[in-house]
Amino acid sequence: MYWNLKEAFSESDLPCRVDMWWAIMLFRLGFAQLLLWGNEVIYRKNAVSSAWQEVKLGDVCESISQTFRRQQNEVVLINTSDVLDGKVTNHKYVPNENLRGQFKKLFKRDDILYSEIRPKNRRFAYVDFDADDYVASTKLMVIRSNGKILPSFLFHVLKSDKIINQLQLLAETRSGTFPQITFSELAALDVDIPSIKEQREIAATLQVLDDKIENNKTINHRLEQAAQAIFKNWFVDFEPWGGVMPNGWQEGAFKEIISSTLGGDWGKDSPVGNNTQEVYCIRGADIPDVNIGNKGKMPIRFIPPKNYNAKQLAVGDIVVEISGGSPTQSTGRCALITQSLLDRYDKGMVCTNFCRAIKPLEGYSSFIYFYWKYLYDQNVMFSYENGTTGIKNLDILGFLENELITMPKADVVAQFAETVEIFIDVIFANGLENESLANTRDTLLPRLMSGKLSVADLGRNKR
Repeated sequence: MYWNLKEAFSESDLPCRVDMWWAIMLFRLGFAQLLLWGNEVIYRKNAVSSAWQEVKLGDVCESISQTFRRQQNEVVLINTSDVLDGKVTNHKYVPNENLRGQFKKLFKRDDILYSEIRPKNRRFAYVDFDADDYVASTKLMVIRSNGKILPSFLFHVLKSDKIINQLQLLAETRSGTFPQITFSELAALDVDIPSIKEQREIAATLQVLDDKIENNKTINHRLEQAAQAIFKNWFVDFEPWGGVMPNGWQEGAFKEIISSTLGGDWGKDSPVGNNTQEVYCIRGADIPDVNIGNKGKMPIRFIPPKNYNAKQLAVGDIVVEISGGSPTQSTGRCALITQSLLDRYDKGMVCTNFCRAIKPLEGYSSFIYFYWKYLYDQNVMFSYENGTTGIKNLDILGFLENELITMPKADVVAQFAETVEIFIDVIFANGLENESLANTRDTLLPRLMSGKLSVADLGRNKR
C-alpha cells in the first residue's frame, strides 16, 4: 500500500507531506495505523501483522533460581551495579571463599539478568558469554527463554520502553524502601510476538546496530589506552630519553601550569528569581560517558547570568569530580571539555557544585588531563580525600599545590598534545556516530517490536 500511495502522491498536486488534520480524519474513518516515514504519512490497515500473537511474558520465559555450587578457586560476582543497559560491566575474578550471602545465583549464556529494583535505571544485561565462573546477586532476576521465543528477541522485548515503563509503574506502587518488582508481575504483562523466523530477522537487524556501537566503544577504549601508554612512556618512564629525566626538565606542581579554577553551580530546575540563564550542567555521573566520546545526559538547569559568565566551560577546561566516590573508588574523576562536546549541546555548559573546573595554561590541557588520569589510576587521590559525614571530598587545592609532577619543556608538551589530538578526535567522532546509531536503533525498536514496521519494509525503503 505504501508504494501505491507514494505513486499517487507524486502524480497529484498534493505536497508530499500530508496535512496532519487530514491524517487524523482518515484515522477516524477506520485506518488502524499512521506511520511517519521520511516526511510522508503512510497508512497500513493492520497495526499488527496477523502472524503476531499476544502472549503473557510468563508463557515464553521463566525465572531461574539455581544455586551456584561450583568449586572454582576464583569467581566473578555480579551485583545490580555490574549490569547496565544490556552489558555485564564487571569481569574481575575474586577468591571463591566467604562469599557474601546475596551471591547465590547460577546463570549461563543467553540468559538475561534483570534488576528487581527501579527498572527505569536500566540495570539489565544479555549474557553473550560463557558464564561458568560467574555468580549473580539475588537482587538480579535470571530470566531464561523456555524455547517459545528467541533469547535475543526476548531481551529486546524486556528492554523496550513499553515494558520498562509498565514495570516502573508497578514498582512504584509497592510499599518498601525501594521501588521493586517481582518476576510474577513481569510474567503477567502482555506482549505481541511474531514467528520465530521474524523474531530472528528483527533481532539480527537490531544486532547490526548494536555490534557497530560496541565496535566503536572497543576502538575508543583502545585509543584511550594507547594515549595513556604514550603519556606514561614519555613522562613517567622517560623511554625516549634513555629512561632518565632529560636535562631542563624539573619537578613541580599542577598549580604552575593552570591559570585558575572554576566553581560549579546547580541553580534551579526552572526559572526562579534571578535564576534565568538556561545551561547544561555536567555532573560526576556524566564523566565516564564524556570520556568515551558520548555527550552524557546532562540536565538543563537555570542559574544567575552573572554566575554563568564566571563559570561557563570552554574548550580545554578539565572538569573534576570533588565529592562522592566509594570505599573502592576515589573522588577525582576528570573529563576534558572539547569543541566536539560543546557542539553537541545547544546551550552553554557549567559544572555542578560537586565538581570543579580547571583552566590550564594554553597548550597544557592534554598534558594535565592524561597526567590526572594516570595519577587517578594509581589511587593517588585517596590521599587527598577528607570528609566526616560519609561523603568523601577531594582537597583539590591541596592536590594542585602539593602533588609533585614532572614538568617537561613546553615544546615537548606541545609535541605530546599534537600526538594525542588525533586519538581524542577519533574518540569523539566515534561517540557522535554511536549517538546516531543508538537513535536509529531506539526509533526502530518500538516499531519493529510492535509489528508496525517489518524488516521487509526496511528493505523496500532502502531499494
